[in-house]
Amino acid sequence: MTTITLSPHLRSHAPLLLPHHHHPPMSLVRHLTLQRRHHHRRRLLSIAAAAVKQDTTVWTPAPLTSVRPAADYLFHVTIDVSGTPDVAASHTHAGQYLQLRLPDAENAKPSFLAVASPPSFAAARGEFEFLVKSVPGSTAELLCGLRRGDVVEVTQVMGRGFDVERISPPEEYSTVLIFATGSGISPIRSLIESGFSTNKRPDVRLYYGARNLQRMAYQDRFKEWESSGVKIVPVLSQPDDNWTGERGYVQAAFARAKKILSPQATGAVLCGQKQMSEEVVSLLVAEGVSSEKILKNF
Repeated sequence: MTTITLSPHLRSHAPLLLPHHHHPPMSLVRHLTLQRRHHHRRRLLSIAAAAVKQDTTVWTPAPLTSVRPAADYLFHVTIDVSGTPDVAASHTHAGQYLQLRLPDAENAKPSFLAVASPPSFAAARGEFEFLVKSVPGSTAELLCGLRRGDVVEVTQVMGRGFDVERISPPEEYSTVLIFATGSGISPIRSLIESGFSTNKRPDVRLYYGARNLQRMAYQDRFKEWESSGVKIVPVLSQPDDNWTGERGYVQAAFARAKKILSPQATGAVLCGQKQMSEEVVSLLVAEGVSSEKILKNF
């Protein structure tokens, strides 16, 4: 029979040093068994939780009314939700969004799309309008290739949207500065056309950035927006030689202009690139604008 002599400082670890033909103590076996059971139970619970979370998303079929070009890489997409009044009624605030997926593209991730039309549009027409950027390899790209009558699946509209109550009443917030880049103009269109008392505010400016005029959507709506009280400042980062307006990036154009007469009476709305958003917020706060009065939809 083999005799093993342990030095005093190793005796506390004796179960780990026993020859392989010795069985570990029952307490250790029970501990390891319980540990495995606990790990297995946790894994089953996490799988069940994930399944429940996945199942909570309700998808509703909706046909496309139209898909047409809006600018380079941008498309106007209109979806008919007249047959699903609960979905149509879920759009209550400018800046909200929904998820969209294609029934025949099971492996493609759903797209999050901000609703471009105002909430009243769904109530009056039974439709949602979107401005969709065609990103290669995405659901959005597939969507932009569809036609009238093709069916997609959507969720109800979600998100808090732009909380314009924080920059109300208009008499107390006479200046509202709006910043958008690229397809970020989509929820801004919803805001402008929803109306937030722009005609009662003497200084409402929209700084709208794009690479060039070919990539700038909604130019056909500019006159309508300006007639409602919004001054539009297009900013092009790569314009042609004939361009006489603002050049560079939105944040730089604003930094050159500023013209904030009263920071305490100023609100702002932002939607677009993360860097633009961060830099504009820094500029506004440095000018004395309260961060509580800077609205985003996410």
